[in-house]
Amino acid sequence: MDLATIIGIIAGVGLIITAILQGGSAGAFIDVKSVLIVLGGTMAATLISFPIKTVFSVFNIVKKTFLHKDAASSDVIKAMINYAEKARKEGMLSLEQEAENEPDTFLKKGLMLAVDGTESELLSRIMENELGAVESRHNIGRSVLDTMGTLSPAFGMIGTLVGLVQMLANMNDPSSIGPGMAVALLTTFYGAFMANVFFIPMSEKLKNRSKDEVMRMELILEGIMSIKAGDTPRVVSEKLKSFIAPKEKKQFEQEQERD
Repeated sequence: MDLATIIGIIAGVGLIITAILQGGSAGAFIDVKSVLIVLGGTMAATLISFPIKTVFSVFNIVKKTFLHKDAASSDVIKAMINYAEKARKEGMLSLEQEAENEPDTFLKKGLMLAVDGTESELLSRIMENELGAVESRHNIGRSVLDTMGTLSPAFGMIGTLVGLVQMLANMNDPSSIGPGMAVALLTTFYGAFMANVFFIPMSEKLKNRSKDEVMRMELILEGIMSIKAGDTPRVVSEKLKSFIAPKEKKQFEQEQERD
């Protein structure tokens, strides 16, 4: 579970609701027609922009991105060092059982290919294709979220224009102008709210998560290629430590010294 995302959404929604309640009744900010224009229009235009399968697959990508937590890079490095030690002492075939029990699907695939004796160039190409496919799926997800973040304020403005036209058509009743203007502006509020609290932040989160996952996969690929090349555990460790930040690297080295 991504705690930062949950806290951010709760804080964003909570602060806006608090501000609304401080200024009067929350009922004034509820209008079904405005919601239908913004949500319905955003979804309709998104479906025009992307295949329906792509649009609905984004929800699964986002769910996995926010709810799934990958192992820390330092933990992956430790696992790779352990595999290197075992391969060094007992040979690559000794990793077959470990590979079958490995929970990380990308690492498991790489180990199985290495154990099967796949040539280094072919192994690298297969794993890089897998990595590229993951990155491509995330980029498509970001494109959909970015599109929704762009469209929702636009449909908010469309809803406002619709409301203004309806209000101006009833100028003979001055008492309806104030409420009519309030309802007309609600669609702009809904569009801005959805874009800036949900769609745009979710796109940025997916971007950052994608970078982290790609880096982790590159780390795994480097480790597998190093093990397959017969490098010592120390060499494997030094190669993989270049993937982590200096602070995390220092902490990792201190843990290694204690072990």
